[in-house]
Amino acid sequence: MLPAFSTTTHTETAKRLAREVNTFVDAEIIPNELLLAQQGEQSLRLQSGLAHKARQAGLCGLFYPLSHGGKIASLEDYLLVAEQEGRTEFSQAIFASHTALDAHMLLKFGNEAIHEQFLQPLVSGDALPCYGMTEPGHSGSIPSLITTTAYLSNGHWHIDGRKWFISNANRATFMTVLARTAGKETALNQALSMIIVPTGTPGFKIERQLTMMGHSYGQGEVSLTAVQVPEHYLIGTCGGGLDLMNKRLGLGRLLRAMNWIGLAQRCMDLMGARIHSSRGKFSRLAEKQLVRQHIFNTYQAIAGARELIRIAARGVDAQNPDEIAINVAKMAASHALCIASDCAMQLYGAEGLSDLTPLYGINRIARTSRILDGNDESLISSVGRRLISHYQHHAVYSFD
Repeated sequence: MLPAFSTTTHTETAKRLAREVNTFVDAEIIPNELLLAQQGEQSLRLQSGLAHKARQAGLCGLFYPLSHGGKIASLEDYLLVAEQEGRTEFSQAIFASHTALDAHMLLKFGNEAIHEQFLQPLVSGDALPCYGMTEPGHSGSIPSLITTTAYLSNGHWHIDGRKWFISNANRATFMTVLARTAGKETALNQALSMIIVPTGTPGFKIERQLTMMGHSYGQGEVSLTAVQVPEHYLIGTCGGGLDLMNKRLGLGRLLRAMNWIGLAQRCMDLMGARIHSSRGKFSRLAEKQLVRQHIFNTYQAIAGARELIRIAARGVDAQNPDEIAINVAKMAASHALCIASDCAMQLYGAEGLSDLTPLYGINRIARTSRILDGNDESLISSVGRRLISHYQHHAVYSFD
């Protein structure tokens, strides 16, 4: 029997929670995927009911800060659980894992008022965050192009601008907005700030919902016109937005990558089921060399990406995040998901293109993974530049 992916470096708590999440996903979410995919009122009610069940089972917000209900302290430990959460595309809202990033950012960089008004309702399930960085007409990976402005007057931030491709835009109760708070003559690392804007604030308007590859993922476009919020809604320091953006991107990329590995593993499991099904046996799929290559390529990509994520997570846990390790891990997870979903679809044929399997939805996510949170080209350029620069001063690159 082939060994499972190693869990020897994980705590007993992480292993137990991973098993519990796995059971919940198999029993509660996967049987309801067709209904959850319909995106109507019935789907939202079902999602809400499953989220309530997950919270009652103690499986919501597992990577929230320990001080606010989280159960896992280290990012490396969370990998084991996040993979199980990620085995279905509908898990993030049900397990509230998509809000863990905001919870950590608000706790670490928010003031007492932010903790009380936004963080506590978030972890209690009474508030939903979203994040406004990317703007129409500009690449989200180039912060120098941000045109949304905010200035301080009479104890309030006055904000004007437009943001798009905002997850949860139509359901969020507050948005963290990245805005320019200094003129263009100011260095970029002192010119941007992050400010919280409740979505009910006058001047905050959802302009439209955006689809990706013909499907709605809750992405939206928002305008902010003469929006005013209190001065203490500033996260961190004025002018510190670029540093916060990079911290948020690093952790966010790893959290997404962990979920993508879960989806890739689901694809591999579906391949195994297809090969050993009555139809697979009739077609003698197990004996075909290209089928063996498909499952080999999938395993190799998943195993490699997991270890790259683990290395990057250790750096974050040690308070020494490595941007190269994070970006390479993000791309490796994306690559693994693309390989796994494509190989699985080949084995399922026309069924894989239909809603008879979850593969079409997974394949759609796989394609977006090469763009979201930093497109491949930008990350390759960034990593390549840093590696080349290293050799200006060193003869050897240490991987330790």
